[in-house]
Amino acid sequence: MLPKNLQKDDTIAILAPAKRIEREFVDFAVKVIEEQGFKAIISSHCLDENNYFSGTIEERKKDFQWALDNENVAAILCARGGYGCVQILEGLNWDKFVKHPKWIIGFSDVTVFHQKIAALGLASLHASMPLNFKDNSEESLATLFKSIQGEEINHHWKSSVENKEGVAEGEIIGGNLAVLCGLIGTRHQPDFTDKILFIEEVGEALYAIDRNLYQLKMAGIFDQISGLIVGNISAVKDTHPPYNMSLREIVLSHFTNKNIPVAFDFPGGHCDDNRAIVFGKRSTLKSLTSTGSLCI
Repeated sequence: MLPKNLQKDDTIAILAPAKRIEREFVDFAVKVIEEQGFKAIISSHCLDENNYFSGTIEERKKDFQWALDNENVAAILCARGGYGCVQILEGLNWDKFVKHPKWIIGFSDVTVFHQKIAALGLASLHASMPLNFKDNSEESLATLFKSIQGEEINHHWKSSVENKEGVAEGEIIGGNLAVLCGLIGTRHQPDFTDKILFIEEVGEALYAIDRNLYQLKMAGIFDQISGLIVGNISAVKDTHPPYNMSLREIVLSHFTNKNIPVAFDFPGGHCDDNRAIVFGKRSTLKSLTSTGSLCI
């Protein structure tokens, strides 16, 4: 189920459910939101500082609950990721949100909420956040605002000759690989059956990526999905001695006997060209040699 499309003058709430954020990034995001014709409101503790976090667990939970329940808030834009979303997840009441869904927007640690929302049978938006607005590509911000207004998005990108070719249809699910794996086996794990899985990552070692993929594989998830989109996986670390497998080789090793499309290099994740993906909306993935396309 998709939330209502935003109309001009609707209100977008900015809050920080994880790591703290500097005012300059939030102020810049407010300007961008208002230039797009929407209103912006900043939650009470968004700009607070509590060591690593924007506030205590209770303060961050209070901000998020306020945004979930506030009838005047049409969308929730998470200010940044980092770590902390999982700390407030089980303290939230989703009853009003289920009755009146609204867009929850973000990526990275916000994957915690994307998985919870998917488990509720609802849609959310994997897209850029205020921390990154200053550096984002034009396409990154354009697809964010088009998505929350209900416009169809068609992504086309240059990809790898190592793609596994094919076409997959289904709802998209996923997010940051490590955060995604953190919810496997919990009560918040969504159903991956016939879904197109999207993954992205930053700053992990090759062996850690392989380990996370093994976790998904052994949990049966690779037997359930209809396709895989590999987004931006940046700042990858190697070991000494070297792991002796490339990132693509690691990914493909888990799909040797699986006849589903695998498309590399989608422009999304921890990168300036972080294009929006609607999770929970039926979409079409086409993976060809050296190109990929995604119609959402």
